Amino acid sequence: MAGLSIAAARVTASMKKANSWDCLLELKSDCSIRRGSRAALARAIRRGADLRVYTEFFYEEHIAPYGSPRIQGAANHGLMKEVIDFRVAYLLGSGHVAGITMLRQPVEPSIGFNGSDPKMSFFLYNSDGHQAHANLLLDGRPAGRPGKNAVEPTPALMPKMSATERFDVGSAAPSRNFIYAMERYRYFVRDDWNEVLAHDRHGRVRRGSFRALERAQDEGREIKVAFRGLAADLGRGPDHEVFTPAGSTYLHTGRKTYETLAHPLLRIAPAIPLQFASQNWDVTWVYICTTGRAVLRTLDPFTRKFRDRPTRLACRWFAR
Repeated sequence: MAGLSIAAARVTASMKKANSWDCLLELKSDCSIRRGSRAALARAIRRGADLRVYTEFFYEEHIAPYGSPRIQGAANHGLMKEVIDFRVAYLLGSGHVAGITMLRQPVEPSIGFNGSDPKMSFFLYNSDGHQAHANLLLDGRPAGRPGKNAVEPTPALMPKMSATERFDVGSAAPSRNFIYAMERYRYFVRDDWNEVLAHDRHGRVRRGSFRALERAQDEGREIKVAFRGLAADLGRGPDHEVFTPAGSTYLHTGRKTYETLAHPLLRIAPAIPLQFASQNWDVTWVYICTTGRAVLRTLDPFTRKFRDRPTRLACRWFAR
């Protein structure tokens, strides 16, 4: 029994280590580095690591200034600790990381949803502290065109908010770039993915093997994909990879191909830092096969119309 207990303890310890989230970068309020490094974070993301960002802010400074009286009371004051789960990650150039939320609706902590109009709320955090945000309105209003652009100075009631670049105000897809000076930023990764296959846009294997991907499929493991140059057609910028979980996966035993419909993601014109601008982003679903053949189904955020575009993509496949 003692031997079994020791073995069980070792398995438990191994599972805890595999499921651990490690802080590889912490920034001060002015976005300077407190500990860790952006290079270490970039290396982990390149290995397929998952990304979460922890921040601290004061409720009365960040949430309450322009809110309703019910959230401005002293009972809501105090330090808030937030963690955002970024299932879509960008690696830009050799060492810049950005994460994007895909499933979020606007939230007002301590209350519930922020406003009654349904909309997708795409937050974007860069590893240098730059932040950005875009909405996709789902309230049934008629499809429209891009809106007005403006630069707003730091609000009098929010001195920790930088000047804000706003794009397409009044449209179905407004966006903004800013820096809110959080008390601290911590970038956590779960670094337990294994790259099992990498191929170029023509399906030529660069690393790994189809057999390794097949073993992962047989074992029911999670799959993640990394697309090279996915948003290059949206604007000139640095080399980039976009990481997102795979959804349904299919392995053809006869013709020896593997394919997936990846989880939805935001394509944004590559830049450092990664930021929104008018008409530089869309919502995309990617079908990809190990032959390199791909189809992008993109949603124009202004017209809300879909378009399918066949293409070819270099891809790396990870298993966990």
